[in-house]
Amino acid sequence: MPDRPPTDDSMPQGRPPMNDAKPAGQAGANLLFLREAEIRTAQDMLFFAYRDFTNAADVILDELGLGRAHHRVLHFVGRNAGMSVGDLLGILNITKQSLSRVLGLLVDQGYVAHAQGHADRRQRLLTLTAKGAALEQRLFERQRERLVAAYREAGPGAVDGFRRVMRGVMNEEARAYLDRSESARDAAARKP
Repeated sequence: MPDRPPTDDSMPQGRPPMNDAKPAGQAGANLLFLREAEIRTAQDMLFFAYRDFTNAADVILDELGLGRAHHRVLHFVGRNAGMSVGDLLGILNITKQSLSRVLGLLVDQGYVAHAQGHADRRQRLLTLTAKGAALEQRLFERQRERLVAAYREAGPGAVDGFRRVMRGVMNEEARAYLDRSESARDAAARKP
């Protein structure tokens, strides 16, 4: 009779099972359970990684009187030229009032432009100006340095593992956004 995974009734308390069996030879392949200490270490790592990753751009943003919320808008508008304000609200998951303050400053300072929608004139479509694109690129380059160094140190197998873990942490909407973005980029790359 083949071994069956333990049922919920037979699981030790406080140790959830891992969702997928790992092939032999992969890191953590012999772990049946993730203990609280490992989860807390992962949480520490996420906090420190976020702090250091964002700090690379914070220096530039501080010089310009901008913050992380401005950076997020620049990033997503730069990745999705012509996106609607409603779509941006959905991605950022913030209130209209919060986005209005951030977006207003970026428009006033000439980093973001908005135009009326083609089908719906009430819709506002967002794009980066040349000034905004230059700033977004500058911020990206600072953060790219940190990511490239980390990817090189960890090796190619770790890159795929990192992507899997990050997707697992994200909610379904974020994963769907990434899937749509990757599909659109792949389709654009295939065009002659």
